[in-house]
Amino acid sequence: MSLAIKLALGPLLLAQAIYTRRTLPKLPEASGPRHGTVGRGNTGPRLLIVGDSSAAGVGVDNQDEALAGRLSRALARRLGSRVRWQLCALSGVTSAQAIALLDVAELADVAVVVTGVNDVIDQVRPAAALAARERLLAALRERTAIRHAVMTPVPPMHRFAGLPQPLRWLAGRDAAAHEAALARWAAGRPGVSHLPFDLPLDDPALLARDGFHPGAPLYRLWAERLADHIASEVWPRL
Repeated sequence: MSLAIKLALGPLLLAQAIYTRRTLPKLPEASGPRHGTVGRGNTGPRLLIVGDSSAAGVGVDNQDEALAGRLSRALARRLGSRVRWQLCALSGVTSAQAIALLDVAELADVAVVVTGVNDVIDQVRPAAALAARERLLAALRERTAIRHAVMTPVPPMHRFAGLPQPLRWLAGRDAAAHEAALARWAAGRPGVSHLPFDLPLDDPALLARDGFHPGAPLYRLWAERLADHIASEVWPRL
């Protein structure tokens, strides 16, 4: 049905996509170091965050407020240990393009993979996106020796206030298809987990000013959920 809708609404959707690209505020990636060590005590997990603009911290000023900084600190608090972290991220990358980011990646125990939105935007089919994630997972294991990968979900794009209707509704349908396929794929792979998305995107105060990327409060909530998952479900079993 999505293909039929896209064909029927093609001219309108194209016009909205062009307009949105021109008018949506182009926010920079968060500034600051992309690697470091936080916490005290025994040596804990080596953490790698890899992915797109949300991994890169678009929507906040610095990495301390973004996913990497908040997640590494939250994880160190929960484990009572030191966490060495690295961020390999670039705005606009798809799941397939994220593989190139690993050229500078160091050894890690746990990787958090943040991709999917650009697969939807670039009209990558869910099956092709999963094949790319399979290659990305293999590259992570080969190049960084990770023992576990946490796949973050494809967010519900129908709740992105920065997108006009009906483009927002259709993007939401495509994102839901990608997310369902990702959840099934992750469930069948050892050393992989998938964390469902239940964050309050309906609250504009949690989003960046573009209505598309997380703001500081949403990065904090997201990091806390990920830290809980890694500290309770992932790290004790590695």
